[in-house]
Order: sequence, then structure tokens, then C-alpha cells
Amino acid sequence: MTRSKLTPLYYGLGTDRLGGARMETLDSAIVLRISGLDTTRRYWRVRLAPSLSAYVPVEQVQVDTLLRFPAHALTGSWRTWGDTTNGPIPGRFDYLSVALPARLPYRSRQEVDPNRIVLDIFGATSNTNWITQMRTTKGIKNVWFEQVADEQLRVYIELNQSTHWGYSVYYQRNALITRIRRRPDSGKLKGLLIAVDAGHGGSNTGARGEQSKRLEKEFTLDVAQKLKKELERSGALVVLTRSKDTNIGPTDRIRAMRQLLPDLLVSIHFNASGTASVRGFSTYYKHLGFRSLSQAVLQELLKVDPHEFGNVGHFNFFFNAPTDYPNVLVEGPFLSNPADENLILEERFRQNMAKAIRKGLKNWVKKSQ
Repeated sequence: MTRSKLTPLYYGLGTDRLGGARMETLDSAIVLRISGLDTTRRYWRVRLAPSLSAYVPVEQVQVDTLLRFPAHALTGSWRTWGDTTNGPIPGRFDYLSVALPARLPYRSRQEVDPNRIVLDIFGATSNTNWITQMRTTKGIKNVWFEQVADEQLRVYIELNQSTHWGYSVYYQRNALITRIRRRPDSGKLKGLLIAVDAGHGGSNTGARGEQSKRLEKEFTLDVAQKLKKELERSGALVVLTRSKDTNIGPTDRIRAMRQLLPDLLVSIHFNASGTASVRGFSTYYKHLGFRSLSQAVLQELLKVDPHEFGNVGHFNFFFNAPTDYPNVLVEGPFLSNPADENLILEERFRQNMAKAIRKGLKNWVKKSQ
């Protein structure tokens, strides 16, 4: 079974500088059916369904030879409800609970037009004849399911809102919970809790300017601090993942954000390339439901400087992986390009960059109503 609440489940053994392509991040104590060990002895191959396997790091799994994967994992009662005065943030979440005989593996994804969350539960067979839906549910419009294959139950959660504001999948005992964040009521930045991540820090210096030799970590922190002031002027509550030149690892940053549960997260970096002619702004997302956020921010950044590197999807950056809150990775211009580097060195440019990010966030929040 899985050891931690951040256990990565990979499609295959391929990798690059950002790691392998991740299918899901699993909760702890998930029962896995091991079907083999890869030749490097670094990953267990696990059987999710008769025609689907995935891989999990060896160190993330506790092997118990006495533990048996349930032969007939029948679903039990289903229920949806919404926060009223209780919960991590009162009045902000809806929930779907699916009762299971064990903590089975799963994967999830966002879909748009219509907006919905699709959840596959592996090893499960439907034995459900009703779904209890409480009137306190506001963000969930409809819930239904189908047995798409042996040992693969698919759950559809249709949303009653025009944008995705995030969701979390986790277990409470053997009940699989999907917690869905409702959109804010106001359509404004005021009152929202926004996390701003200054990329790199400490010994993790990031890229280096070709001419100035100044480091990416310096510029990311500067823009993050400027963005914090911009957002606070709009009435937002802002938390920086780092406020000084410290090296905070990816896992620690993710854990901190899971506890904080911000309404939005922006991670700020500057780009670099082995080809000096490459230049321009870019924004990145992993989950389809958050693409519109990354597009809104890029649109405003290109008003600061029109050179565009693009809007990059399904990006495997660690801060794009969470589904718990809308997130966007901003890559400023290239420190490896002379013209871009000259822009980055100007404080006015960095201030305008922060203003543009704030405008992009504001536009997206307003449009989400």
C-alpha cells in the first residue's frame, strides 16, 4: 500500500528533466495490486484494471504479502452535500462520498464544455442503486456513473459553474471523497487568498543571465514581492512561498499549499534556452480546467512585451500538478537572450510584469462569474 498522501502514479517509465508523466497523486494507504518490478528496481508495476497498468516508486510502497486486493470490490452508498458553516473554509466546498470496501486506486481529470470532473476507481464494481443528494450542494449540478470496463468504475461530476476552481480526491477511512471548491461569490480579487511562489532560492539558483551573470532566483523573488503589493492593493490576502533567499523543496512547498488551500496560486520563473535567439513570455498549465487562467495571464503579459513563447499545456512542473486550486506557472523572458535580459534588468519592466499578472488574475476571476 502507498506510504504517503503524495504518492505519484506514473503512466510509464519514461522521464525528462521534469520527471515522468504522472497519471495521479494518490492518498496514503491505497491498496495496490503489484504485477512486477522494473529492470532498474526503482518502480513497481501495478495492475489497475485488466488492460491498464501504471508505475509507482518502490520507496513509496509498503509491501505486505498478507494483504490481499479485494476480489469483489462492490460500491456502497453515495452522497453529495455542501458546506454551510463548517469545513476548512466555511461555505466554500461541495463533497461527493463513495463508500468502498477498501482504499482502491483512482485517477481523475477535468473536462470543459461542459465543466465536469471525471473520476475512475480501479478494482471497483458498481453495486449502487441510489445517490443521496442534499440541498446544501451548490457547485455540483449532477452526479452519475458507468461501469466502463471490468474493474473500472467511472464517476462523472458535472459542475454548476462556468470555470474550474479546483478539487481534491482523498479517503476518509474507506470512503472516497471528492471535495469541489465553489467559485467565489464576488468576482473580485478582494478577499481571495492568493499564493505567490518565487521560483528557486538558496542553492537552487535557477538560470543565470548571459551578460549580467545575475541569477533567476533574485528576479523571481523581486517580481513575487511586487505582485504581492499589487494584489494587496486590490484587497487580496497574499502568502509568499518564500520571502527571502531560501531553498524550499518541491514537496515542502506542495505540503504547505495543501494545508493553506489558497484560492489561486501563481509561480514565477524566468526562462532560459541553449539557443540565444529564443525569447518571450510564456505561461503553463497541466489540467485543462486551468488553461483559461494561464491564457488570461499571458494575454496581459504580452501587453508589456509582445514577444511570445506560448501557452504550454500538460506541463509537468510540480506546482502545476495539484488540482486543489487554480494554478499558473509564469515564465518571464529568457535570461539567455540579450534583448530579453536587458528587459529583465529594468526594475520598471519587472513592476509592469507584476501589474500584468495581477490584471490577468483579475480578468479571469471576473469572467468566472
